[in-house]
Amino acid sequence: MSIFDAILLFLAGFLSGAANAVAGGGTFITFGAMTLVGLPPIVANATSSVTQFPGYITSTLAYSADIRHFWRGALLLCLISAAGALAGALILLALDNPSFRVLVPWLLLGATALFAAGPWLKPAPKPGHEAAVGSLAGSLAQFVTAVYGGFFGAGMGVMMLATLGLTQAGDYHRLNALKNMLAMVIAAVAIVVFVSGGVVAWPQAIIMIPGGALGGYAGVWIAKRVPQNLVRGFVVAVGLFLAFYYFSKG
Repeated sequence: MSIFDAILLFLAGFLSGAANAVAGGGTFITFGAMTLVGLPPIVANATSSVTQFPGYITSTLAYSADIRHFWRGALLLCLISAAGALAGALILLALDNPSFRVLVPWLLLGATALFAAGPWLKPAPKPGHEAAVGSLAGSLAQFVTAVYGGFFGAGMGVMMLATLGLTQAGDYHRLNALKNMLAMVIAAVAIVVFVSGGVVAWPQAIIMIPGGALGGYAGVWIAKRVPQNLVRGFVVAVGLFLAFYYFSKG
């Protein structure tokens, strides 16, 4: 790994953390940077999950006051999420890099479209209700989302917030707290599978993680000065660029 690659990865980690703090979509940036420095797509995807994990932890802790009110009722969704993430991660490891490369541009286009539509997919507020485990349909929707998250995490948060808004009770903040909690479970299970499968590029991850931490901190400053739509547009542009890159590479 050259000095240029290390600088690129650190900056990508920083931008990813900042984007996640303001509008989300940091996975596009970390995945893209690792692709550009030559990592195979499966390794880039798995390593991106590792670099995003600290952010899932801190965002969950930030909602600890809300989570205390419903965590017992959400245990079933946590178990469902763990099972789905395990299935998705194992499916990824069952593929070889050429097979996954064929899927990547389509996955990126779908995730980019989902992320772009994020503001319109936010659940309507339901004041006075707590987020709780819902129907069988809600459990199935969460399982499918977790499979996707274990397989390819980009856009997972937007997808999960949309499905939780349709299937669970709770105002926006409680649903977002539940989403963060479940995302942490999905990422943790996927990372265990990826580490066991030996597909994590640790040198690249170690460079990106502190950049992401600094970016997350700076994101608070950025959020006060840069319009969220501008950050969202940047992330969408990155997603479209990566999709075009993979289409052109065949």
